Amino acid sequence: MNTLARTPHSFGRTLATPYAQAVDEVKEALKGEGFGILSEIDVKAVLKEKRGVDFRRYVILGACNPPLAEKAFAADLDVGLLLPCNVVVYEDDGGSRVEVADPIAMLEILGRPELRPIADEAKAKLERAVSGLGDGRR
Repeated sequence: MNTLARTPHSFGRTLATPYAQAVDEVKEALKGEGFGILSEIDVKAVLKEKRGVDFRRYVILGACNPPLAEKAFAADLDVGLLLPCNVVVYEDDGGSRVEVADPIAMLEILGRPELRPIADEAKAKLERAVSGLGDGRR
């Protein structure tokens, strides 16, 4: 598996893959781990329409794994404030960058230790999805 770059709140990697192809591959990789896309925000289009600003191609995908979401809601209804899992894809020096909000960092906000196993499982699935991008396996 490919090594992921990490921050305290996210993980991701840079791909040589062109943007449009990377977005499609990310969606497929997420689907392979049981995530559906609940929302898709085209940041470039929004900034152009609302502010008249030219911006790089950039999409925010709201990814949800229904079985994990169901478990999280059973533990704390306020978890909806932190869902879905956000995944961004943007143009980066002729390739693309994929970055994922770390579910563990997000769910720690609630201070509910019983959410940790759910966050661990979500993170493992998201890491597998992103790690497999661009290596011929997805």
